[in-house]
Amino acid sequence: MVMEQQKQHRVLVLFAHPALRKSRVNKRLRSAVEGLDGVEVNDLYQSYPDFDIDVAREQRLLTDHDVVVLQHPFYWYSTPAILKEWQDLVLEHGWAYGHDGHALEGKTLLNVVSTGSPENAYAQGGANRFTMRQLLAPIEQTARLCGMEYLPPFVVYGTHALTTDGIDREAADYRRLLEALRDGHVTAARAAGLHRINADLDALLGG
Repeated sequence: MVMEQQKQHRVLVLFAHPALRKSRVNKRLRSAVEGLDGVEVNDLYQSYPDFDIDVAREQRLLTDHDVVVLQHPFYWYSTPAILKEWQDLVLEHGWAYGHDGHALEGKTLLNVVSTGSPENAYAQGGANRFTMRQLLAPIEQTARLCGMEYLPPFVVYGTHALTTDGIDREAADYRRLLEALRDGHVTAARAAGLHRINADLDALLGG
């Protein structure tokens, strides 16, 4: 009997870094997944240097993909400016949400975030007072409003102190995660309860 091949999910990475030439971590993470089968990287600052976002193009990309990844450094407890502009313009009422807005229902959303501070700074009593998951709540609620499943974030903490080997390990984990998302091996149910999805990828992916 011929086994039916599992349908691959299409993964869209919305990449937003306003100072990529200075980047060590995000540049390496991006290079780890570029060219990966089933994964498309959409560099927002490269595509729209004047912030003149092509809404129709961006909506087509969202329609054509099953998993949406927002990859960005964590700037002032939020996203870089172009990603907020993208949300404001692309996620239109009547298309992404609202009575007739069903275009994104059933898709998956994931934040991939880097931050200079160590993980213990993002906790009650830590320097930043809130967890990363709490600070990303506006994006999580945006996903919910649009009928999407929101996964715990992939977070690279303490980037200022990371060695080249440490960055390479994070990049390898990022690639493994996107491959697993593409192949349908990661679901919201499996990731539920994790504060960050890359806390223990071996356990999440089953070894």
